[in-house]
Amino acid sequence: MKHFDEAATRAPLGFEKLVPALRAAFAAEAQVPPRHVHSIETAGADKGTVLIMPAWSDAGFLGIKTINIFPGNSARGLPGLHATYVLYDARTGVPLAMMDGNEITARRTAAASALGASFLARGDARRLLVLGTGRIARMLLAAHASVRPIDEVVMWNHRPEGAEALAAQLRAEGWNAQATVDLEAAVRNADIVSCATLATAPLVRGEWLAPGSHLDLIGSFTPAMREADAQCFAGARTFIDTNEALQKSGDLLDAIAAGTLRAQAVQGTLADLCRGERAGRGSDAERTVFKAVGSALEDLAAATLVWQHATA
Repeated sequence: MKHFDEAATRAPLGFEKLVPALRAAFAAEAQVPPRHVHSIETAGADKGTVLIMPAWSDAGFLGIKTINIFPGNSARGLPGLHATYVLYDARTGVPLAMMDGNEITARRTAAASALGASFLARGDARRLLVLGTGRIARMLLAAHASVRPIDEVVMWNHRPEGAEALAAQLRAEGWNAQATVDLEAAVRNADIVSCATLATAPLVRGEWLAPGSHLDLIGSFTPAMREADAQCFAGARTFIDTNEALQKSGDLLDAIAAGTLRAQAVQGTLADLCRGERAGRGSDAERTVFKAVGSALEDLAAATLVWQHATA
């Protein structure tokens, strides 16, 4: 069994390749059972969550990701997410490779965010606001810039010093990047608002979102988590990555309970968009929302790219 460390896993997963790979994967057929979700509680420690996410396809690959999420790690100076990924031969069950699950998770999540924006953000969207400074948030600029002409990014975080540090890093890389503490003003001015946080209370308010804007919600993958208030969905065309989002996302569950969103009014999934079965943005004036909770299909597509690159 081959082993791919963080660098070897990252190398083939540039967004110019990964976003199209996800689009092809969602357009094709694959088996993606519901994820297993378990709460982890031990004496004297913060609560955590473990996700077990399998997927397999007719291409002959089976993958299983285990991902551990511990929000309290930030106070310890540790990442809040740790993951491993094992790729198997789907025809024999033989293990093929162990890959860095953190890198696969972050890059496929950012790529799925960009894939959604490729259908739903305005074609001229150039001002990106990112909420969060974690591993996924740090990749969102490059991901979205691969599908839209992003030339300005604003960073916000509940710890302002984190946003300042990330903005400085992005400027050193040649981007037009700034940090802000005025979240309302930043949301009002953004073409794309992308939230990659572990928030449990709404951060973005619907009254702040501009006509024609695109709201991208990456966190809130459990009913207890939320990044957007219920008004964010009022008057917007809402899409989801998979139907699982309707059971998992606190954002969606809150909006449905408040009556600003009906489950039947969700416009479609990424598979619907990628297969051309649902239309994306219809006009420059409409407001769109994309809510993702993640799919094992995305992990499998990314891991397959890594394997194919190594064995080409």
